This record gives sequence, structure tokens and C-alpha cells, in this order.
Amino acid sequence: MRIDRLLCFLRIVRTRSTARKLVDEGHIRLNGERVLRPSRAIAPGDVLTLPLGNSVKLIEVLALPDRRGPPREAQECYRELDPGA
Repeated sequence: MRIDRLLCFLRIVRTRSTARKLVDEGHIRLNGERVLRPSRAIAPGDVLTLPLGNSVKLIEVLALPDRRGPPREAQECYRELDPGA
């Protein structure tokens, strides 16, 4: 699944265009490496580093969602690696 689509389906961002903007600006890292294209493939087990507001969120992808569903369904597809930070 494309990273821009995943971020939208996981409800990290509201739209794919917002996700593309984050990728194009070089703010997102996948397994420690900067993501350069919104079409970068994501698989379960990958770790994403995302800047959100004034903090940085580190998440592990557990499953790839089929759709942009309700928040509870989206949260079951990933887990935060540093929830206390």
C-alpha cells in the first residue's frame, strides 16, 4: 500500500494530499530512512516516524486497512512505540 494512502486510512492525516505534502517536504521516515516519494510501499512490521504538531509520533504498522473506517478500526492497525513521549 502507498504511504500517502496508508496515512489517510489510519487517520493520521485528513487527506491524501496532506500526506503527500508531508512526504514531499521530507518529514516522514520509514524504518529510519527518509521517504522521498508518496508512492513508497508500506508493509506490516514497518516503523514510521511522523511529525505531528509539536511532537513526533513513532508507530509500528500492524496491518494494512482496507478502507478509511472509523477511528477505532484505524487504531487497531498500528501501535505507538513511545506512547509516554
